[in-house]
Amino acid sequence: MKQVSRSIVLIGMMGAGKSSVGRCLSGQTGLALLDTDEMVASKFGISIPEIFSKHGERKFREAETEALRSVKSTEQTIIVTGGGIVLSQQNVEILKRLGVLVWLDGDEETLFARASRKRNRPLLQTKNPREAFSRIMGARRPLYANIAHIRIDTSMLTDQEVVVAILTKLGRANPQPGLPVQDMA
Repeated sequence: MKQVSRSIVLIGMMGAGKSSVGRCLSGQTGLALLDTDEMVASKFGISIPEIFSKHGERKFREAETEALRSVKSTEQTIIVTGGGIVLSQQNVEILKRLGVLVWLDGDEETLFARASRKRNRPLLQTKNPREAFSRIMGARRPLYANIAHIRIDTSMLTDQEVVVAILTKLGRANPQPGLPVQDMA
Protein backbone atom coordinates (compact mmCIF):
# COMPACT_ATOMS: atom_id res chain seq x y z
CA MET A 1 0.00 0.00 0.00
CA LYS A 2 1.24 3.44 -0.77
CA GLN A 3 1.82 5.88 2.06
CA VAL A 4 -0.17 9.09 1.99
CA SER A 5 -0.40 11.96 4.41
CA ARG A 6 -4.09 11.88 5.19
CA SER A 7 -5.51 12.99 8.48
CA ILE A 8 -7.71 10.85 10.69
CA VAL A 9 -11.01 12.68 11.19
CA LEU A 10 -13.24 11.59 14.07
CA ILE A 11 -16.98 12.11 13.57
CA GLY A 12 -19.97 10.97 15.59
CA MET A 13 -22.52 11.84 18.22
CA MET A 14 -21.81 13.55 21.50
CA GLY A 15 -20.86 10.87 23.98
CA ALA A 16 -19.11 8.68 21.40
CA GLY A 17 -15.70 9.56 22.82
CA LYS A 18 -14.29 11.67 19.99
CA SER A 19 -12.31 14.03 22.26
CA SER A 20 -10.85 11.39 24.57
CA VAL A 21 -10.12 8.97 21.71
CA GLY A 22 -8.56 11.83 19.75
CA ARG A 23 -6.18 12.62 22.62
CA CYS A 24 -5.29 8.94 22.97
CA LEU A 25 -4.82 8.53 19.21
CA SER A 26 -2.60 11.61 19.10
CA GLY A 27 -0.49 10.24 21.94
CA GLN A 28 -0.21 6.84 20.28
CA THR A 29 0.72 8.13 16.81
CA GLY A 30 2.59 11.32 17.68
CA LEU A 31 0.33 13.27 15.29
CA ALA A 32 -0.91 16.74 16.23
CA LEU A 33 -4.47 17.01 17.52
CA LEU A 34 -6.97 19.58 16.27
CA ASP A 35 -10.42 19.91 17.86
CA THR A 36 -12.93 22.03 15.95
CA ASP A 37 -14.91 22.82 19.12
CA GLU A 38 -11.75 24.07 20.81
CA MET A 39 -10.90 26.15 17.74
CA VAL A 40 -14.35 27.78 17.81
CA ALA A 41 -14.23 28.40 21.58
CA SER A 42 -10.80 29.97 21.18
CA LYS A 43 -12.04 32.26 18.41
CA PHE A 44 -14.90 33.55 20.57
CA GLY A 45 -12.88 33.46 23.80
CA ILE A 46 -15.74 31.69 25.60
CA SER A 47 -17.04 28.14 26.05
CA ILE A 48 -19.28 26.33 23.56
CA PRO A 49 -22.35 26.60 25.85
CA GLU A 50 -21.72 30.35 26.16
CA ILE A 51 -21.44 30.67 22.37
CA PHE A 52 -24.80 28.93 21.95
CA SER A 53 -26.34 31.09 24.67
CA LYS A 54 -24.95 34.46 23.55
CA HIS A 55 -24.71 34.01 19.77
CA GLY A 56 -26.94 31.06 18.90
CA GLU A 57 -26.38 27.80 17.10
CA ARG A 58 -26.24 29.47 13.66
CA LYS A 59 -23.19 31.58 14.61
CA PHE A 60 -21.56 28.54 16.17
CA ARG A 61 -22.09 26.52 12.97
CA GLU A 62 -20.65 29.35 10.85
CA ALA A 63 -17.56 29.51 13.07
CA GLU A 64 -17.29 25.72 12.93
CA THR A 65 -17.15 25.84 9.12
CA GLU A 66 -14.58 28.63 9.27
CA ALA A 67 -12.45 26.57 11.67
CA LEU A 68 -12.68 23.55 9.39
CA ARG A 69 -11.63 25.64 6.38
CA SER A 70 -8.52 26.77 8.27
CA VAL A 71 -7.24 23.19 8.71
CA LYS A 72 -4.39 22.51 6.31
CA SER A 73 -4.98 19.41 4.23
CA THR A 74 -1.25 19.04 3.65
CA GLU A 75 -0.48 18.31 7.30
CA GLN A 76 -1.42 14.91 8.69
CA THR A 77 -3.26 15.36 11.99
CA ILE A 78 -5.93 13.87 14.20
CA ILE A 79 -9.05 16.01 13.76
CA VAL A 80 -11.83 15.84 16.36
CA THR A 81 -15.12 17.32 15.19
CA GLY A 82 -18.30 18.39 16.91
CA GLY A 83 -21.26 16.07 16.49
CA GLY A 84 -23.21 18.46 14.28
CA ILE A 85 -20.42 19.19 11.82
CA VAL A 86 -22.06 16.81 9.32
CA LEU A 87 -25.21 18.96 9.13
CA SER A 88 -23.55 21.18 6.51
CA GLN A 89 -22.82 19.71 3.08
CA GLN A 90 -19.99 22.23 2.77
CA ASN A 91 -18.40 20.78 5.93
CA VAL A 92 -18.86 17.23 4.62
CA GLU A 93 -16.95 18.11 1.43
CA ILE A 94 -14.11 19.66 3.46
CA LEU A 95 -13.99 16.64 5.79
CA LYS A 96 -13.73 14.25 2.85
CA ARG A 97 -10.76 16.20 1.48
CA LEU A 98 -9.01 16.25 4.85
CA GLY A 99 -8.70 12.54 5.45
CA VAL A 100 -10.10 9.22 6.50
CA LEU A 101 -13.46 9.68 8.22
CA VAL A 102 -13.78 7.50 11.31
CA TRP A 103 -17.29 7.34 12.75
CA LEU A 104 -17.29 6.66 16.45
CA ASP A 105 -20.73 5.19 17.09
CA GLY A 106 -22.47 3.34 19.88
CA ASP A 107 -25.81 2.26 21.18
CA GLU A 108 -28.12 5.15 21.99
CA GLU A 109 -28.42 4.45 25.72
CA THR A 110 -24.65 4.38 26.24
CA LEU A 111 -24.06 7.53 24.19
CA PHE A 112 -26.82 9.40 26.00
CA ALA A 113 -25.50 8.32 29.40
CA ARG A 114 -22.02 9.55 28.50
CA ALA A 115 -23.23 12.80 26.93
CA SER A 116 -25.52 13.66 29.83
CA ARG A 117 -22.71 13.25 32.39
CA LYS A 118 -21.40 16.59 31.22
CA ARG A 119 -23.73 19.46 31.88
CA ASN A 120 -22.21 21.53 29.07
CA ARG A 121 -24.18 20.12 26.13
CA PRO A 122 -26.23 23.05 24.77
CA LEU A 123 -28.51 20.87 22.64
CA LEU A 124 -29.50 18.81 25.70
CA GLN A 125 -30.55 21.83 27.77
CA THR A 126 -34.24 21.11 27.26
CA LYS A 127 -37.18 19.87 29.33
CA ASN A 128 -36.59 16.37 27.99
CA PRO A 129 -32.89 15.84 27.20
CA ARG A 130 -33.41 12.15 26.46
CA GLU A 131 -35.99 12.92 23.80
CA ALA A 132 -33.78 15.66 22.32
CA PHE A 133 -30.83 13.28 22.16
CA SER A 134 -32.92 10.62 20.42
CA ARG A 135 -34.17 13.14 17.85
CA ILE A 136 -30.66 14.48 17.19
CA MET A 137 -29.24 10.98 16.85
CA GLY A 138 -32.01 9.94 14.48
CA ALA A 139 -31.25 12.90 12.23
CA ARG A 140 -27.46 12.58 12.31
CA ARG A 141 -26.85 8.83 12.22
CA PRO A 142 -27.65 8.49 8.48
CA LEU A 143 -25.34 11.44 7.75
CA TYR A 144 -22.43 9.76 9.55
CA ALA A 145 -23.18 6.46 7.83
CA ASN A 146 -23.16 8.09 4.38
CA ILE A 147 -19.70 9.62 4.70
CA ALA A 148 -17.71 7.37 7.05
CA HIS A 149 -14.86 5.25 5.73
CA ILE A 150 -14.68 3.35 9.02
CA ARG A 151 -17.23 2.78 11.80
CA ILE A 152 -16.22 1.78 15.31
CA ASP A 153 -18.79 0.95 17.99
CA THR A 154 -17.36 2.49 21.17
CA SER A 155 -20.15 1.27 23.48
CA MET A 156 -18.11 -1.45 25.18
CA LEU A 157 -14.55 -0.29 24.43
CA THR A 158 -11.99 1.77 26.33
CA ASP A 159 -10.36 4.70 24.54
CA GLN A 160 -7.22 2.62 24.02
CA GLU A 161 -9.25 -0.25 22.53
CA VAL A 162 -10.93 2.20 20.15
CA VAL A 163 -7.50 3.50 19.08
CA VAL A 164 -6.29 -0.06 18.43
CA ALA A 165 -9.44 -0.73 16.39
CA ILE A 166 -8.94 2.44 14.32
CA LEU A 167 -5.27 1.75 13.66
CA THR A 168 -5.97 -1.88 12.84
CA LYS A 169 -8.64 -0.91 10.35
CA LEU A 170 -6.20 1.56 8.85
CA GLY A 171 -3.68 -1.26 8.52
CA ARG A 172 -1.29 0.05 11.15
CA ALA A 173 -1.75 -1.77 14.43
CA ASN A 174 1.69 -0.68 15.70
CA PRO A 175 2.13 2.94 14.57
CA GLN A 176 5.33 4.85 14.96
CA PRO A 177 5.26 8.61 15.44
CA GLY A 178 5.85 10.52 12.23
CA LEU A 179 4.84 7.73 9.88
CA PRO A 180 1.82 8.49 7.69
CA VAL A 181 -1.27 6.33 7.86
CA GLN A 182 -1.88 4.04 4.94
CA ASP A 183 -4.48 4.93 2.38
CA MET A 184 -7.67 2.89 2.52
CA ALA A 185 -7.59 2.27 -1.25
